[in-house]
Amino acid sequence: MSSEDTNTTPPATTIDLPRIEAAVREILIAVGEDPDREGLHETPRRMARMYAELFSGLYEDPRVHLRKFFTEKYDEIVLVRDISFNSMCEHHMLPFMGKVHIGYLPDGRVVGLSKLARVVQAISRRPQVQERMTETIANLLMDELHAKGVAVIIEAVHTCMTVRGVGKPGSVCVTSAVKGAFRTKPSTRAEILTLIYGEHRPISSVS
Repeated sequence: MSSEDTNTTPPATTIDLPRIEAAVREILIAVGEDPDREGLHETPRRMARMYAELFSGLYEDPRVHLRKFFTEKYDEIVLVRDISFNSMCEHHMLPFMGKVHIGYLPDGRVVGLSKLARVVQAISRRPQVQERMTETIANLLMDELHAKGVAVIIEAVHTCMTVRGVGKPGSVCVTSAVKGAFRTKPSTRAEILTLIYGEHRPISSVS
């Protein structure tokens, strides 16, 4: 069957800036604005450059950041808390932002701490939902580091809830993905949650 018969569009290999500019102009016209007036004249170009930055993760393989590791005889928890991120909700194309906590139990492999932040950045810079982002990061660490366990917790504010629709500012969405020993050993799970939140926050608050 030819590509014409399937009526599908092949995936893009780069971000098409002129196409975004044209689409933004159409949106401005559709809402009743004049895209050629002074205040909006450069807006389509600005938005195209912005989307190129926000969605750059579509063309980046986050695995590359985990392929340079160090062999260490260390088998206790490695934790990086409060990795800030910004992403774009694929349902309304509005941003959500917050912080990611990543912990893992090495099995002979450790990576530079900045590499975990780079993984978060690469995965967040694409149309996304928080639940999938959480699982993707956790699975990636398990696969690439062969870790004994991985725990990923994301706390985020979604502007699709705060600036539209239900309009509830201050709402925070928390998602978690726990793999390996963090799932099978309650004491290990409790330890990572205590390291993240301290002893005074109920463990049951993150499921």
